[in-house]
Amino acid sequence: MTTKLCSLLVLIMLFLGFTSNDEGDRLIGVWQPSSGKAKVKIEKIGTKYYGKIVWLKEPNDPNTQKPKVDKNNPDESMRNVPLKGYRMLKDFVYGGKDQWNEGTIYDPENGSTYSCEINMKDKSTLEIRGYIGVKALGRTDVWKRLEIKAN
Repeated sequence: MTTKLCSLLVLIMLFLGFTSNDEGDRLIGVWQPSSGKAKVKIEKIGTKYYGKIVWLKEPNDPNTQKPKVDKNNPDESMRNVPLKGYRMLKDFVYGGKDQWNEGTIYDPENGSTYSCEINMKDKSTLEIRGYIGVKALGRTDVWKRLEIKAN
């Protein structure tokens, strides 16, 4: 009887854990910021969510015709890293109620990293709020989910 009870408790805990994680996984997909300059693929690694640039409207530097690099990064050793493939969203945790937090967003246009919060307004709209210190002093951008068609 004790073994059956323990097995049942383990199954319930696993089910509840997967249900919670599955809800947060709605963030996974390809999204486009309002500028239309990039597309960002959000994926889950372990228990956290990350986003990397997978497409650029202008992938090459107009002066060199080579792939754009992270030339504004404050870390000189990172300035030759290509922007395509760059992980700009890091360490997000699903907090419930369509909100992911505890993460950061990197802006390659100015080389700054901001605290960030993601709110899902509906299945195809995100509000991405980057800020320094106080959320009220930040800036919000609206991202749209892109439907990826199979070839």
